[in-house]
Amino acid sequence: MTIEETATAIKDMSIRGAGKIARACASALYELAESYDGDDPEEFMEMLEDAKNDLIASRPTAVSLYNGVMYSLKGIGKWMDVEEMRREVMNNADEFIKDSIQAVKTIGELGAEIVDDGDVIMTHCNSSAALSVIKEAHAQGKNIKVYATETRPWRQGLITVRQLAEAGVDVTLIVDSAVRLVMEDVDKVFVGADTITAQGTLFNKVGTSQLALAANELDVPFYVCTESYKFSPMSLNSDNVRIEVRETAEIVKEGEVPKEVKIYNPVFDRTPAKFIDTIITEKGGISPYKARDFIIEQFGIKEEVH
Repeated sequence: MTIEETATAIKDMSIRGAGKIARACASALYELAESYDGDDPEEFMEMLEDAKNDLIASRPTAVSLYNGVMYSLKGIGKWMDVEEMRREVMNNADEFIKDSIQAVKTIGELGAEIVDDGDVIMTHCNSSAALSVIKEAHAQGKNIKVYATETRPWRQGLITVRQLAEAGVDVTLIVDSAVRLVMEDVDKVFVGADTITAQGTLFNKVGTSQLALAANELDVPFYVCTESYKFSPMSLNSDNVRIEVRETAEIVKEGEVPKEVKIYNPVFDRTPAKFIDTIITEKGGISPYKARDFIIEQFGIKEEVH
């Protein structure tokens, strides 16, 4: 897909999920570099800069997108000739995609160790990392049951239950407002992540914090499953993450409510570190209170990136 096609697909939700979005951006940059047949380094650099800006603007909350783009473009300089630049982008993008896919598999293997035979699990939205844990636990022969939220308004929960059912997992779809009621029967919660800040705050699909609050009240362990590139290197001195607000048409059709009625349709919400038991990454489990140290080590930085 081209840069424009990829950005559009992310905006209109044709491409969903933080990991898939990041890989799609890396793939688009790979194709851009592969297809460029000019010999002007400055022209190519301008194309890459425009592509970077277009992709990052398509989903402002998900830091996975930002990190995927920046990883694909790392080491690029105007002093390089075009062939070197093209090769660098293609190698970076290919490496990011492969590492991202492997990370999900590793998270599944590590997270499955936490799952006990007979566990009742709740999950939210459609997280490849969280589902990797559940599928792996099931594949190991553990007798588990899963409750998956519908996840309005796009109903990503339907994707989740289809994928789990295909894997042979005992899964039940619930409406979002049933979370507190059903949580009384749940042993563990596994969710994904769009962004994790240095303060250990989780930004994820709206409704995630509802699961965390209910789990905390009932002493149900709450686990976040995420690839390391979903930690934000821009958050060392600030916990502020822009939460995307989408079109009202996703909530109500024209004429369903009076024009004076305001519609608020946020895509993500904020779950503080105190509600998170462990963050499961491909590099192991970490405390949310160690997120800052993890980011500094992961990205090799000492201060906020501007």
